[in-house]
Amino acid sequence: MTVRPNTVQSYIDETPSWADGTPTMSAPMTPMQWRIWLLTAAGKFFEGAVVFVTGVALPLIVREFGLSLTEKGIVSAAPLAGIMVGALALGSMADVYGRRAMFVVELLAFTLFLIGLSFSPSFAWVVACLFGVGLSLGCDYPTGHMMISETISSRNRGKLVLCAFAFQAVGALVGTAVGYLILANLPQVTAWRWMYATTIVPAILVLIARVTICESGHWLMSKGRKAEAEAELERLLERDPLYPKEVQLADDAGGREVGRSKGGWWPLFVLPGRRATILASVPWFLQDLGTYGIGIFTPVILARTVGHEYDFARNVSALIERDMIAAKGAAFIDVLLIVGVVLAVLLTDRVGRIRLQIVGFIGCAAGLALAMLSHPAAEPWRTVLLFAGFMLFNLMTNLGPNAQTYLLAGEVFPTNLRGKGAGLAAAIAKVGAVLTAFLFPVLLAEIGVNLLLSGLIATSLLGALITWQFRIETTGVSLEKIGS
Repeated sequence: MTVRPNTVQSYIDETPSWADGTPTMSAPMTPMQWRIWLLTAAGKFFEGAVVFVTGVALPLIVREFGLSLTEKGIVSAAPLAGIMVGALALGSMADVYGRRAMFVVELLAFTLFLIGLSFSPSFAWVVACLFGVGLSLGCDYPTGHMMISETISSRNRGKLVLCAFAFQAVGALVGTAVGYLILANLPQVTAWRWMYATTIVPAILVLIARVTICESGHWLMSKGRKAEAEAELERLLERDPLYPKEVQLADDAGGREVGRSKGGWWPLFVLPGRRATILASVPWFLQDLGTYGIGIFTPVILARTVGHEYDFARNVSALIERDMIAAKGAAFIDVLLIVGVVLAVLLTDRVGRIRLQIVGFIGCAAGLALAMLSHPAAEPWRTVLLFAGFMLFNLMTNLGPNAQTYLLAGEVFPTNLRGKGAGLAAAIAKVGAVLTAFLFPVLLAEIGVNLLLSGLIATSLLGALITWQFRIETTGVSLEKIGS
């Protein structure tokens, strides 16, 4: 029987048929597809754990090194600044050197910087290592998404990318919980070092496993490396019983995108690419203003609002006690991050990316408005409204913009520009995260919680408007069709 040449995505999407010719609805995931998914999910877990544990570790770092308010803001912003640079500078390299190469390099860098952070002797060393950790996590934004989206069927792409992304929320919860448990068992100022060190061994194990995965057939074809693409696609789709038995790619598969690659970065800023760039980056920027501001500083806001914070801790024991109370409240609220992303996984391929993103932005604004109402209220309503507001915010942000902006950024660009486009979108988004992390402690002290929340309500509503204005729905659409 002669094998008809086909495209990479067509082979990935292809399903077997019954003897009478009736097609099945789907084919089971191969072992290699599951391995790629698990290793990508691990990267998102590390991001959530490291970034959000900073909210618990920050007061201890400030005490150990005697940091000023400005230096405290620099520590908070360092990993996010690294993510911003890494997404743009390193993420775009996935278009040049390949998805797998950068997938390995980023985790190697993450592990080395994490070791350095755990043994940091000074404020400057802490900032440098946190920036380096962020650099590697930034690279993972485009490469992690592409490793899944370019190896998974179009039918399941959305939910599987978001299932992996959900581990960011799991990591946030675990990171906050680990911070609390370490404080409970090691009530010392240096406990923050152990909070970061707990991730080192798991990161080494994931790094070793990432070396064993296959390269993206989409990327190889965009480089004209047809024979390698066929070999890697056979590795990807190897299953028992073997299906398909032979892979033969069409000579012109990906040919149009090879021709586009000469434009470098410019196609991202002219039509039709500009529309995709705006949709992928601006709502993500607006979303990160709230997600990282509220996420990192939830312990601080809780401590201040419910009356457990005082300007100067009397001693180290008082500092530890205050930090533990805030960490416990933050962990309780962070559970809604997981609930939100689970709902996103269930709904994204049914309701659609754009609709969920708009609804999520509006829900975030409603949650922040509830938190604002807590300020003039008396107890117990003060605490009830604050927790309800932050819980609604976490639920809606992961149902909508936090999940959907990440998903859309890896889908709306053609293969040869996907690393650059997704990396640029993530970098622009992290400008918002860096500004928030750096300015949040200062603004919290200068203008108070309510004015800050008012600004974040406005940015959430603006995010909904821009999403609708520049909408591109990618639900169920083949990446090759989006690319053409």
